Amino acid sequence: MVSLALDGITARYGRREILTEATTPPIAGGALTALVGANAAGKSTLFRRIAGQMRGHGSVRFTGATQDDLRYMPQDTAMSAALTVYETVILALKQGTGGWRLSAQELAAVDDVLSRFGIAHLAEQQLPELSGGQRQAVSIAQTLVARPKVILMDEPTSALDLYRQYEVLESLNAYARETGAVIVLALHDLNQVMRNCATTIALGEGRILACGPTPEALTPDLIRRLYGIESRVEQCSKGRPMMIVDGPSPRAV
Repeated sequence: MVSLALDGITARYGRREILTEATTPPIAGGALTALVGANAAGKSTLFRRIAGQMRGHGSVRFTGATQDDLRYMPQDTAMSAALTVYETVILALKQGTGGWRLSAQELAAVDDVLSRFGIAHLAEQQLPELSGGQRQAVSIAQTLVARPKVILMDEPTSALDLYRQYEVLESLNAYARETGAVIVLALHDLNQVMRNCATTIALGEGRILACGPTPEALTPDLIRRLYGIESRVEQCSKGRPMMIVDGPSPRAV
């Protein structure tokens, strides 16, 4: 069983503290976890801290994995190199291995991840020729091709159309179930979170305000605290929870 837990994580830029004592219980793999919070709440900072790109107090604890098993897909991914999609994914697979010869198994892994995320038809296209949504799908494929056990993705659906958002989240859920991996996604669409993510981490005021099963974590009181809006969670005609926004909280006006 793979899990990830945070114990008193801190992070700062210069003298400004961004995260204070961010702590979670163990987050189990096998299903998607959402990281939610307002703009500039520190979600990207938390990801960078977990990924070892920033220093600070506290500890990141893995069970069934190590830091080497972690892959982080940032919100902004630079893709200006004159490479094809296929070459780009191969590069991600071989990075850090010390060699460039590809086995049949590795070639199969590249083919599988391109197919999984619906971009096999783009394999021979150059990166600069791709749309923003296509580049985002390639970034996701690069992140998953080595089949990591811990995955952090910062707004992985932000450039995708509605169908591709659905397709990518379904594929990520399938990957989590197949591998038992911990997958944490920073998402803004709370209805996407309710539909796809078993666990939610809520970040605000420089600390983690809630971490637990999504239906229990995403309460109207928490949404008011995070975003300054009044909201309701109701059941749609198929019995699925939906968040309805009523307007700004009086305190936010």
